[in-house]
Amino acid sequence: MRFFTTSFFVSLTMSLTILCVSGCSNPLGMTVKEPFAGSKYESNNRYYRSTGKGASKMDNIAQSQAELRARQQLAQQVQTYFEVVTDDYQRSTTGDYVDDAMNRFETLAREITSAKLADIRIIGSEKYLTDDGSTTCYVAMEIKKSAMYRYFKKQAKMDSKIPKRELQEIEALLNQLIEEAEAE
Repeated sequence: MRFFTTSFFVSLTMSLTILCVSGCSNPLGMTVKEPFAGSKYESNNRYYRSTGKGASKMDNIAQSQAELRARQQLAQQVQTYFEVVTDDYQRSTTGDYVDDAMNRFETLAREITSAKLADIRIIGSEKYLTDDGSTTCYVAMEIKKSAMYRYFKKQAKMDSKIPKRELQEIEALLNQLIEEAEAE
């Protein structure tokens, strides 16, 4: 009986050791920390923020790729946000022109974000030269929400196709968003 408990104890210890050693290695590989990670580079109530990465043998191409990816990410955030906001606004507001105004507003937001995002600032840029001579570039960008909403408001006013009543609904929504962005 004593032999059984000793061999059981040795087997249990060996099994736990093997389990611990094999469980400590990550099957996905090592974690790599890239620049511009963390809450300082994430969107919040006042700013839309994004990061981009580009790699190329040519320095300027890597920079352009990184900026393009960051801009695409910003545009996607803005469009997604406006879809949610307009849905909420439509549910909470009644009126004959609200649906048409919100559809027109989403279209306007898509057109503006696909053409030009206003007041983009680069808040960080880092370049690394790899062993093979190529350059990897990281970029972090931000847009102040209230400034962008004001830009949308200006563009909506300049669009002669938007009926007056729909324009009033769009401006009401944008004024609400500006107040929220500046309240923080």
